[in-house]
Amino acid sequence: MTINKTQEGSVLTVALEGRLDTTTSPELETELKSSLDGITELIMDLEKLDYISSAGLRVLLWAQKTMNQNGSMVVKNVSEVVNEVFEVTGFADILTIE
Repeated sequence: MTINKTQEGSVLTVALEGRLDTTTSPELETELKSSLDGITELIMDLEKLDYISSAGLRVLLWAQKTMNQNGSMVVKNVSEVVNEVFEVTGFADILTIE
């Protein structure tokens, strides 16, 4: 998985590419933990994310809960495959998806 971060002021965009699974989710969690200081808006761009597992969902849930205290989080450009996982697991109701 590739993680591309861009920050403009207090807005952080994290674009993911590849698979977010048991192997790669710890890397994303570490990256987010070190990047969220002073961030009021987190944008997760999943346009190039091919797959997400329950471990990946856990990291997104952690990020959502963290950002609820500090600002907001938006998930953008969700593929059909990933959106289906969000629908089946109920994450579509938890996350703000654009």
